[in-house]
Amino acid sequence: MVRCGRALLRKYGNFIDDLRLYVKGGTGGMGYPRLGGEGGRGGDVWFVARERTTLKSIRERYPQKRFVAGTGANSRVEALKGEKGKDCEVHVPLGISVLCDDGKQIGELNAPGERFLAARGGLGGSLATNFMPCKGQKRIVRLDLKLIADVGLVGFPNAGKSSLLSKVSHAKPEIANYAFTTIQPELGKIMYADYKQISVADLPGLIEGAHANKGMGHKFLKHVERTKQLLLVVDISGFQLSIKTHFRTAFETILLLTKELELYKEELLTKPALLAINKMDLPCAKDNLNELMKQLQNPQDFLHLLQEEMIPANTLEFKDIIPISTYTGEGIEELKARIRKSIDEEAEQENEEYRKKKLLLLQTSEEERMNRS
Repeated sequence: MVRCGRALLRKYGNFIDDLRLYVKGGTGGMGYPRLGGEGGRGGDVWFVARERTTLKSIRERYPQKRFVAGTGANSRVEALKGEKGKDCEVHVPLGISVLCDDGKQIGELNAPGERFLAARGGLGGSLATNFMPCKGQKRIVRLDLKLIADVGLVGFPNAGKSSLLSKVSHAKPEIANYAFTTIQPELGKIMYADYKQISVADLPGLIEGAHANKGMGHKFLKHVERTKQLLLVVDISGFQLSIKTHFRTAFETILLLTKELELYKEELLTKPALLAINKMDLPCAKDNLNELMKQLQNPQDFLHLLQEEMIPANTLEFKDIIPISTYTGEGIEELKARIRKSIDEEAEQENEEYRKKKLLLLQTSEEERMNRS
């Protein structure tokens, strides 16, 4: 049975992808009944997306996790209209979903500078409120982080994802010969000769039942949602989590990974996908690869060998299948080139769709102008 020791958790369990915060808008200022003066409105609490910010840094800087905006100024003879209270801005990472305490999503921040109003300040005292100020909005919110990356590495534990990330980028993930080495996401960047950079996320290994929150479960799968493309990494010799679980061939592994993605969110299977067949340096790897390629070319001919619950309703269509060895370096450069090609093709397709929409909008606008005239 694979166990994740306490020492490992202490060392690598500091990654935070959700955080609960208390936010409260400022109370409004007092009105001035005798002269009809209006108190200033309370300040607001804003979440602002900022690069190089982490949830861990928020927790460390604000251990109380309380954010309260300033109180509005009271109305007075010198200034009948009180000034608004000071806003409270909280810098948050990109890729944040803002949820109520009941789990309902109320906002999302994906690009630098995007803002979300977390708690509105109360109105200042005025004739409508009998010149008494109103309290600001207060609530508990949860920040839920989903990593944003060009490519997400998907595979069972010990498939070699961390080794692959270290080979293609400058990242230094923890690597060992036991499962669950990666218990927190790792980000790396592939650097190309023309200075193009592609971000790659090494995500905690899936296990069977991850869609039902077994193992890292949803903690892993939610990060897959925001990767542009998938790179499945599979051990050519197969995989067995422990002596109590079934041994799975490389073909079965691919089907099971597809099934877990499908059960969590079917839309994940519409993402462009590549397949890296790892550990080609092992004995019998070439024979196993030939068998696997036959199975992938005609998967329907081999589904009868599997249990019905293992078979996904839809199969992933891989743009490329690349045999590699993170031990010898075989196929690594080709894989980097294929990743670049796939990313560039998708970007060009998006640009073409954007150009078509823009052209259609211009044509429609011109037709409307001609009809009016």
